[in-house]
Amino acid sequence: MRGIHRLDPDVLDPALLDSVRRSVLAQPGPVTPARIATAVQDSGRLLGTSGALAAVEFITAELRGLGPLQNLANDPAVTDLFVNGPDDVWFDRGEGLERSSVTFPSEEAVRTLAVRLVSAGGRRLDDSYPCVDVRIPGGYRVHAVLPPVSTGGTLLSVRIARETSMTLDELERVGAVLPDQRQVLEALVAHRRSFLVSGATGSGKTTLLSTLLGLIPAKERIVLVEDAAELAPDHAHTVCLEARHGNVEGAGGVDLAQLVREALRMRPDWLVVGECRGPEVRELLSALNTGHSGAGTVHANTAGSVVARLAALGALAGLSAEATALQAASALDAVVHLERSGAGRRVASIAVVSYGPRGLAVEDALLRGDSPAGSSERGPGWDRLASLLGFARNLGAVA
Repeated sequence: MRGIHRLDPDVLDPALLDSVRRSVLAQPGPVTPARIATAVQDSGRLLGTSGALAAVEFITAELRGLGPLQNLANDPAVTDLFVNGPDDVWFDRGEGLERSSVTFPSEEAVRTLAVRLVSAGGRRLDDSYPCVDVRIPGGYRVHAVLPPVSTGGTLLSVRIARETSMTLDELERVGAVLPDQRQVLEALVAHRRSFLVSGATGSGKTTLLSTLLGLIPAKERIVLVEDAAELAPDHAHTVCLEARHGNVEGAGGVDLAQLVREALRMRPDWLVVGECRGPEVRELLSALNTGHSGAGTVHANTAGSVVARLAALGALAGLSAEATALQAASALDAVVHLERSGAGRRVASIAVVSYGPRGLAVEDALLRGDSPAGSSERGPGWDRLASLLGFARNLGAVA
């Protein structure tokens, strides 16, 4: 695992670390690695080149980064970090949750880190605001909960947004996408079909959506709308609008619904909502019914359960179930559902959206099979999806 250097006892000496901390914090202005390096040098301790570098990285992580969690965050495979207590730290690198050997000296140390991280995002974490979700520099999305809301102590969750998205080649190589699924996904984008990526938390929805957005031709403009900026498509013409929370008086907030309306004035070829989880679904569906192509993610247990999820979100926006169904059937073409298994995050099914006698329907068109060779099985929605994407009866080249 790539991370900070292994620290020898001299570097970990509490007296040295405390001296450097006090020296750095006593100076006005932002804490920078250069200031920390100077403080280490001024300490008079002969650490050698590697020792001095290790001390600088360690103290930089403590004062500006994720503290004891920084070493885990430096692993490019890690996507999530969870602190349930001083001796209870977990991480996720695509193989399910794993317990870490990282520890904090006390509950107070966990709370101090949580308060500092939230403060770095311009928010407050205290008894008046015990639950906070915020994005901070470095590509981290931090969620913190303080006691007594959290009965066992300070809880800290960190989602790590990587600066670059994976390619379809990489996703296929690790088994997240099968070859025939890839053909369908590429065709969805090529034919400018609107779609949702569904799945549970941590199933890889953001990663896959970023990858698919990277397939959009460079001459087309993508406008992203997100609660916290996480999408990172490899695309030359992408702009992002990020929601803003209100200040301590509750003023100045900008929600996703408003941002979707603003995005429509920016002439998007593709309108993308990072996560549909509230009333903004009304604006998104309305936008996709006016000739725009679009995409987004939604939490759901299966592709079929997206129907109930959309109905619930529509109700939050004041839409009836029938109105939501009609809007969704006209606005959306497909749902790509992801699952987390022992083999990792992967596409479980690709479904087609339609409207029939029973209302909105999301039918599986291509299901991941159980074959070790890695192939998919046709579902009841295949013929409709194949027609939308220009496929012949047998999966092959786009007509």
